[in-house]
Order: sequence, then structure tokens, then C-alpha cells
Amino acid sequence: MTDDGRIDGYAAALFEVAKAEGTLDEVEDELFRFARSFEASDSLRATLTDESIPAGKRQAIVEDLLGPKATATTTQLVSMVVGSGRGRELPAIVDRLVERASNAKSLAVAEVRSAVELTADQRDRLTAALANAVGKEINLKVVVDPAVLGGIVATVGDTVIDGTVRSHLDQLMSRL
Repeated sequence: MTDDGRIDGYAAALFEVAKAEGTLDEVEDELFRFARSFEASDSLRATLTDESIPAGKRQAIVEDLLGPKATATTTQLVSMVVGSGRGRELPAIVDRLVERASNAKSLAVAEVRSAVELTADQRDRLTAALANAVGKEINLKVVVDPAVLGGIVATVGDTVIDGTVRSHLDQLMSRL
């Protein structure tokens, strides 16, 4: 089986488990946030993908990290992926799951990077604006990224909308 097929297989399995548990929306969101944290942390990624650390120990680390912050389903799913030696593929698996869940609801995934957490009102207005811009209903995923400085960058499929302070500064610098 190819890596792509394996990733799809894991994503389909995680999707079906979360759907069966009746917690798909919540689990999908928690998995997305965990995958972004996993990508951003070299030490977490190194630890959870280190084959010299016994699978049970890596799973215990996942349970300690997620236990108090996530649903039992999310914790169990991440633990299963890490325990099966597929930790390196976790972000790709989660991204496929988010895509699958969004497609099931006829939604487009919009990944938004913001320097700060957005309020519920900001999320609602942003979701409406993005839906209007791309002509589809939106499944909004917000990633807090201090490198943005201010503003947001939104990615919906192949469309990137960059309204960040950093991009405005870069544009000003290129004009000078």
C-alpha cells in the first residue's frame, strides 16, 4: 500500500470512529489543533516519532498531553496513530480527515492564521466573508501564529487571502 493510500485509510478510519461516536465536529477540530501543534513543536514531533521510545510510552505522552484538554475519542485516535508508528504522518492523516468531514457536509475548509485567538463574533464574520468570497459554505479552522504579527492569512483550497501586517510591510519594503 502506498503512503497516500495508508494516509487515506487512517483518515477514513478516524472519520468513521468519530462519526460513530457522534463527536465528529469536536474531534475533527481537536485533531486539527493537535496536528498544528505537532507540526510547530520540534521536540513533540521528535518524541512522538522516535521508534526507540516504546509505543506504550509515546501513547502515555499523548494521553498526558491531551487527556485534560480533549475528548476521550480524540486522545484515543491520536494515541492509536502514534502507537502504530504513524506519528510522522499524523498531520497528513488529520488534514485528510478534516477534508473528508467537510466534504460530507458540503463545506470548504478554510485555514486561517491569526496572531491572536479570534472571538466568536470575529469567527462568525470571517466565516461569512470567506463563504461570500469563495461561493461555498466554510469549515473555519483557526491557527494562532504569532509570526503573522497582525491581521490574518486565509487559505481555502488553492486560494490564499493575505491580509497580514507582515505582507503589507513586505509590499512597502519592495516599493522602497
